[in-house]
Amino acid sequence: METRRAGAGSGTGAVTDTDVAVVGYGPVGQVLAILLARRGWRVTVVERWAQPYPMPRAVGFDDEAARILAAAGVGPFLDKFGENSRDYAWRNAEGDTLLHMESAANGHCGWPQATAMYQPGLEATLIERGAEFPDLRVVRGQEVVELDDRGDLVEVISEDADEREHTFTARYVVGCDGANSFVRESMESSLTDLGFFYDWLICDVVLDEPRDFRPNNLQICDPRRPRTAVSAGPGHRRFEFMRLPGENIEELKRDDTLWRMLAMFSVRPDNATLERHAVYTFQARWAGEWRKGRLLIAGDAAHLMPPFAGQGMCSGFRDVANLSWKLDLALRGLADESVLDTYTAERRAHVRNAITTSVRLGKVICVTDPAAAADRDAIMLAARDREGSAPLPMSTVIPLDEGLFRQSDDGTPVRPAGTLFPQARVADAEGEGLLDEIVGLGFVLLAADDPAELLDERRRAFLDGLGTRCAHVLPAGTEPGAPGPGAVVDVEDRYLPYLAENGATAVLVRPDFTVFGAADGPGELGALVDELAHRLGAPLPAAD
Repeated sequence: METRRAGAGSGTGAVTDTDVAVVGYGPVGQVLAILLARRGWRVTVVERWAQPYPMPRAVGFDDEAARILAAAGVGPFLDKFGENSRDYAWRNAEGDTLLHMESAANGHCGWPQATAMYQPGLEATLIERGAEFPDLRVVRGQEVVELDDRGDLVEVISEDADEREHTFTARYVVGCDGANSFVRESMESSLTDLGFFYDWLICDVVLDEPRDFRPNNLQICDPRRPRTAVSAGPGHRRFEFMRLPGENIEELKRDDTLWRMLAMFSVRPDNATLERHAVYTFQARWAGEWRKGRLLIAGDAAHLMPPFAGQGMCSGFRDVANLSWKLDLALRGLADESVLDTYTAERRAHVRNAITTSVRLGKVICVTDPAAAADRDAIMLAARDREGSAPLPMSTVIPLDEGLFRQSDDGTPVRPAGTLFPQARVADAEGEGLLDEIVGLGFVLLAADDPAELLDERRRAFLDGLGTRCAHVLPAGTEPGAPGPGAVVDVEDRYLPYLAENGATAVLVRPDFTVFGAADGPGELGALVDELAHRLGAPLPAAD
């Protein structure tokens, strides 16, 4: 591999060929590479496949994932390969609706609550975006075969198709290299496996003509064969059929078997093209250690989950949103490397909840015993009649209880610290848009008063050094054009009520949209900034 000898960027440490090596260039690796490149770091990606994988795998993402994709710079293009999922229903074998949920057009993070998407379109868009950064190098057709963590750098050895070795050095290596991750193996990370194994036949079809499916996404809880029919992006549909106990996999994969099962959805060879089909074993597991020295893992390398909650790829995006800003501060020398240890604690808690939620859903769906299915249906129908719909297990997005945010003396979070900060529309003198578009990315300080008047010079300098975006929030209805420099209008009346509900006049938000903490008044805000400096291991500038 040809390498460019360069300094270690604007931070401190050993001189290396690249700042961060990313192993694997699927969607998670793509987003990580872009988030780091946007911050000015040299990124080298090693991908063992010579060409991008051309077939769909994941078929959807939520509003937080959309927010992360927008942070990577592809927000304006999401509608090219994605569409609002609209709704999701469960029905039993008799066609009774067990539950029905609508997908909000604007979720907590300002994007559609659920988006159905065509993964090859997403990947093509991310690849095109990554190509805009001259310091983001993608090496295809090579497989990483050795990692040597030397304490201040990592030596990476890869091998091409002709078995020639190529060597370069990086300050950190992140494995986004899938379920059989070489990076995870090199870290000797433990695995927790819930022992949830079900085989499902996955069929992706391209429709010859547009069709309005109602509901747009359907789970059929039929003990004779559980099955799924969902949108896979504009013009694409995903159908899934559970393999029954004792059923021959090869028979299940036969074309005549496929078309016979697809016919129940009025999908036939004369109105659709079969794009892909394969039998997948759904699994539920996570890695115990996500960091060892200068090696880290993300995405499927760190966790696998059944698709029933639609959180596999979304969880990978959350991983790299969390990791990228911590790597950035560590590389810049603005935080102690120990901040990287909070990555495991924070993300593992989220992923563990997403996996257990997915398993709970799967245990409801994958019932093949008629008596057990009848009991399930009776319970869900009674709940529907009583409450309007059957209750689902709790959301996969939970507040963090451990990590890098404001805590009380006993170590418990001081809420809203550790929660996901909402995104709504705001306006400044230049126009109106989502908060991230108008205020910007990175650390964000929103306040009911001018933030510049709430902090002393030392604390303002500290936040400036982190690249913090500060905004004075004005009430909804403030005249257009009235906001001065650093002020935004709370167009949807979301943020000032948020502050009031939390007994605060200011809130400090991390670059991954997690609340670091809220404060009431200048004194409390100063203490909040002090705590951030302490947690980062980065002392405030000395007083004059």
